[in-house]
Amino acid sequence: MSILVTAFDPFGGEKINPALEAVKALPAEIAGEEVITVEVPTVFGKAIEAATAAIEKHQPSAVLCVGQAGGRFDITPERVAINIDDARIPDNDGNQPIDEPVVDGAPSAYFATLPIKAMAAAIRDAGVPASVSNSAGTFVCNHIMYGVLHHLATEGPKGTRGGFVHVPFIPEQTVGKPGQPSLSTETITKGLTAAIRAIAENASDVATVEGTTH
Repeated sequence: MSILVTAFDPFGGEKINPALEAVKALPAEIAGEEVITVEVPTVFGKAIEAATAAIEKHQPSAVLCVGQAGGRFDITPERVAINIDDARIPDNDGNQPIDEPVVDGAPSAYFATLPIKAMAAAIRDAGVPASVSNSAGTFVCNHIMYGVLHHLATEGPKGTRGGFVHVPFIPEQTVGKPGQPSLSTETITKGLTAAIRAIAENASDVATVEGTTH
C-alpha cells in the first residue's frame, strides 16, 4: 500500500516553500507504506487537478496534503475544509477568487478522514511541536484539502482517507520578518514522518483533547 503526500511550490513572493522542502526529504517507506510525493502548483483549480490525477494514478490508501502557514509555531493537522475560495493574495497564476465555492453545489464542508489527533500526538512524541487546527484558511491550502476530500467522497478510490497539514516557515524565510516563528526543514520532516506513521498505524482516530476555547 502507499500514502500520497503532496506539497506546494513557493508562493506569495517566497523563494522557498518549507512544505515542499520537508516533503522532498521524507523516506521512501514509513511503517510499511510506500511514500509517494508530488509537487502541486499553488494555483486554484490546477492544485486539485494535480492532486486528483495523482490519486487516480497511484490509488493510495491515504492522501496527506502539506502546505505553508507562515506565522504558526507548530505543525498543525487540519480538522476541516470549507467550500469557499476567498483569496487575500493572488495565486501563482494571478487568480484571486473572492467568495467563490471550491465546488459548485457541493457540501459546505468536509472533515478530514485522517486520524488528526493521533497525528498531532505522534508529532509531539517525536519531539516536534504540534496541535490540531480548526481552520485551513481560504487560500489554496483549504482549496486543495476540500477538493481532495470531495474527490475521495464522490469518485476516488474506495476507502482512501485524506487530509491536510500546515507547517511553519523555515528559518531562512524569517530573515527580515522579526518575531516570526520557524522550524528547521529537518524538524518539519521529522514531524511529517511521525504524522505519516500515525496515519499508517491508526485506522481510526484517538479520543483525546485537542480542542480550543477560541
